[in-house]
Amino acid sequence: MRKITLYDNQRSGKVIFLIIALLAVIAVMLISNNLVKSLAQQEKERMNVWAKATERLAQSQGDADFEFLLTIIEQNNSIPVLVSDENFNIIEYRNFNLPDKSDEASPGFEELSERNRTYLIKRLKSQGGDTPLHEMARNNPHFIEVVLAENTSQYIYYEDSILLKRLSWYPYVQLAVMLTLIIIIYFAVIYTKRAEQNRVWVGLSKETAHQLGTPISSLMAWTQYLEATGADAEVTREIDKDVRRLSVIAERFSKIGSIPELNLEYINDVVGSSLDYMKNRISGKVSINMHLDADDHGVKLSRPLFEWVMENLTKNAVDAMDGEGKIDITTGTDKSGVFIEVKDTGKGIPRKNFKTVFNPGFTTKKRGWGLGLTLVKRIIEEYHGGRIYVKSSEPGQGTTFRIEFPSF
Repeated sequence: MRKITLYDNQRSGKVIFLIIALLAVIAVMLISNNLVKSLAQQEKERMNVWAKATERLAQSQGDADFEFLLTIIEQNNSIPVLVSDENFNIIEYRNFNLPDKSDEASPGFEELSERNRTYLIKRLKSQGGDTPLHEMARNNPHFIEVVLAENTSQYIYYEDSILLKRLSWYPYVQLAVMLTLIIIIYFAVIYTKRAEQNRVWVGLSKETAHQLGTPISSLMAWTQYLEATGADAEVTREIDKDVRRLSVIAERFSKIGSIPELNLEYINDVVGSSLDYMKNRISGKVSINMHLDADDHGVKLSRPLFEWVMENLTKNAVDAMDGEGKIDITTGTDKSGVFIEVKDTGKGIPRKNFKTVFNPGFTTKKRGWGLGLTLVKRIIEEYHGGRIYVKSSEPGQGTTFRIEFPSF
């Protein structure tokens, strides 16, 4: 069973955030669509009232309330309307944005320019070609038949008002705005978390380096005392190596969060020296084979930090092989620049995890915080301007990590 890690919790949090955001977007879309449908229904009802008023006015007798009916008809100042007979002869029009602006405000149809009359006729016929208007009134909800007398009818065609047309686009505009805000908030949260992680790492690293300083100084003094008392020279040499090693580790931690000083170093030399210490401190069942390019290439780097990278990659390889197998380290150059490849014969990494192995907290081990490869990536890419990635891996066959530096 794989250990539940900090990375798993972070990924779950992202999924929950995206689900909540998606539900919020769906809710807003549904509410907006309902508002648009409600307004469309209200406009339809208004046009039905307008049609009834027109019909009553045409059929009115002497006692009809002309003023009231005319008030109803005049109140429509937003919904585009065309009134036509059965032969597409337009009798009245309202609230259309005509192409020819030279006409005076709301002249009769016959007084319109040829361009405007043609525009309105096409607008009416576009709803059904040459289909008779009485058929359109049955099939098109935007047509209303007004019976004036027996065998005499007019037809009202109306369109959505400008407000309704704008509102029909509103849900999509709102969706775009919400998605933009969600993306901004998401990346802002990610950036804030990373910044917070960086501050924690820097503080922890510098405090670790500070705490190591006192015991290291003490151990150096004890090593000198042992040499002075005639202790076994081989033993004191090994102790001295480990003490100096602790001093190097403390120096590495002190550099986290600071801009390291990059010096010209030769890659074969640095790779070789970084592994000298490891060879005597890993299982004898692990063989480390060096395939160094004949031409030792110069690279600008911080030697203590780069040695830390090589040691981390080597330790990971040993852990992946359960302390038994082969590690091949290759250096060279190609069009990408100077490269170092670390290949093991361990368990391998599934392709889906090629990028996530570098995330903080990702680990398949029972012990550990899952920060080793994260530090490696930070050192290579942020401090040295290089690149590190999983070049290839197959479960049960092993993994190859590749580091690339720009040529100097």
